[in-house]
Amino acid sequence: MINIDSIRKDTPACQDKLFFNSAGSSLPPRCVGEMIRKYLDEEERIGGYRLADLQEHRIRGFYEEAAGLLNTEARHIAFANHATDAYTKALSSVPFAAGDVILTTDDDYVSNYLNFLSSLKQRFGIRIVRARNLDNGDLDLDHFRQMIKQHHPRLVAVTHIPTSSGLVQDAVAVGELCRETDTLYLLDACQSVGQIPVDVQQIGCDFLSATGRKFLRGPRGTGFLYVSERVLQEKYAPLFVDLRGARWMAGDDYDLVSHAQRFEAWEVPYALLLGLREALAYARQVGIEQIEAYNQQLIRAMEEQLSVLPGVQLFDRGSRRAAILTFRKEGRSLEATQAHLDQHAVYHSVVQKTSAQFDFEKKGIDWAIRLSPHYFNTLQEVEKLSEVVSGL
Repeated sequence: MINIDSIRKDTPACQDKLFFNSAGSSLPPRCVGEMIRKYLDEEERIGGYRLADLQEHRIRGFYEEAAGLLNTEARHIAFANHATDAYTKALSSVPFAAGDVILTTDDDYVSNYLNFLSSLKQRFGIRIVRARNLDNGDLDLDHFRQMIKQHHPRLVAVTHIPTSSGLVQDAVAVGELCRETDTLYLLDACQSVGQIPVDVQQIGCDFLSATGRKFLRGPRGTGFLYVSERVLQEKYAPLFVDLRGARWMAGDDYDLVSHAQRFEAWEVPYALLLGLREALAYARQVGIEQIEAYNQQLIRAMEEQLSVLPGVQLFDRGSRRAAILTFRKEGRSLEATQAHLDQHAVYHSVVQKTSAQFDFEKKGIDWAIRLSPHYFNTLQEVEKLSEVVSGL
């Protein structure tokens, strides 16, 4: 059960607007900002080094909270400045050679695909291949298996939920295929962590990247990376390691640390890290299964109410969908649509084709409005949204 009154009391900023942009940057609960401000005030009083030493137990709590959310141990968690920071550090640890293959999908996150193109294909000569989708939008797992057998990819890289729709890709089934062939597996979970259960033991990924600002309701400038025991034992490390990740033993001799912090930089914004710790603890207290169940009520109601409005097109596909909805109104430009939503205090995002080339090419569109309700929203707010959209 979701205690919506208590949650909305903890989120006072949700009272005067229709906030449906948690897939962009959500509204944090009050405790997140309070922790950050308190830490910065104390840092101003005694200095950053001294305070970090005194708060070491709280700082360790971040790793424990993140690990608890993903069903792993704290030694497998590294703090990151954002999801792409976590993702690129994981990507940089893979010893690619010319001709190596990355197997991905048509629904990968735009920043990840740009990394594949600019940093890996252009500079190192890796090849990118994509598994196709079924007619309903789901990943074609039979084709995925064929692609693994045909290309023997150095890395499988999948985005759990893309930026351009509510599609939930079958990360568990992909993990099973990777285990069958002993293939390295990187999962982008920036849109899934915080709104649906994400269990790295069940998924079987080697890396998982996540952000704080989206459905986790943490501060911007935060994220984390999960790395598996296999990654640690086989001594994968980011391209650039500093004294956080290794010990300088002698002139040309160093040892990597045995845990995931080899993927961190020594300089960490501890105020933000502790703000993310508060957001993680808050989500775990509410319960991720309860969050998912309530969010499904919200998104189903949103789909049902918008789908019957004349001229409104919904674009989300897949047998499993998360709390993200994309739509357009026929005959209305992007500028007119946004102006109308802004006039009625509907907080939203716009997805352009430049962020979803393959997906939007199939759908025949170049932009869509993205709405993403979360568990501080109410069904009454969804009804108000429907009234606003009907007025387009």
